[in-house]
Amino acid sequence: MTITLTRATLVPELVVADLAASLRFWVDLIGFRIAYDRPENHFAYLDRDGAQVMLDQYNPSARHWLTGSMERPLGRGINLQIEVAAVEPILDRLEAAGWPLFMAVEDAWYRAGAIEVGQRQFLVQDPDGYLLRLGAKLGERPVGA
Repeated sequence: MTITLTRATLVPELVVADLAASLRFWVDLIGFRIAYDRPENHFAYLDRDGAQVMLDQYNPSARHWLTGSMERPLGRGINLQIEVAAVEPILDRLEAAGWPLFMAVEDAWYRAGAIEVGQRQFLVQDPDGYLLRLGAKLGERPVGA
């Protein structure tokens, strides 16, 4: 079976300590699918309704573009915002797995010009400490409503 994939124009590649553990999190809990992988290189390209990420298991003898030491939590200073249809199914899977949240679910409104856009969101860290902010649209409203 061939899977058609429209590649996003920006796809982060995350260096991870254990690809199998990362796939359990990203696929089983967050709901991504493996679009393709290269098991011999410990690499997987994931997709979730157009949100895409590459996972590459760290190997000291392989070529990686690292700007510093590999100390957890990885990805300091970045959170990956992922738009989803609803956060509740993901929250249910995380809770069933006993996976802790970095920030509990909240409804947040952000100004975008003359309007505010809302999203129900929460934050969770993957096995390597990368921070994911998953959010479902709540709609738009005038600023200050």
